[in-house]
Amino acid sequence: MNDERRGGLLAWQYRHYPEFHGHRGNLMLHVLTVPVFQLGTVLLLTGPFWGAGWFSLAGLGAMAGAMVTQGRGHAREKKPPVPFRGPLDVAARIFAEQWLAFPRFVFSGGLARAWRGEA
Repeated sequence: MNDERRGGLLAWQYRHYPEFHGHRGNLMLHVLTVPVFQLGTVLLLTGPFWGAGWFSLAGLGAMAGAMVTQGRGHAREKKPPVPFRGPLDVAARIFAEQWLAFPRFVFSGGLARAWRGEA
């Protein structure tokens, strides 16, 4: 697959999501870790407002742990992820996947189709 992002990052990511999310083990890891990443993001961003710096550290740890786990899940896929373009692309793609692409994949029925091997 080429890295031409016709329609922008979100359209590109969602259009190709089933290609990189078909292995049941990887799907289950995403089901378990996407909420962990999201909670980690919330803790990271809100910790300073609560006067609890350790919330931010816990959030950062949760986010990192989710990424490591998902990386291991992606190693099970037939197609490896498209290489990142650089540091900003890493952040954009990760946050887009965790907050938008995967939830959309779930709610649109893509996860169920992938689980059944129909993707």
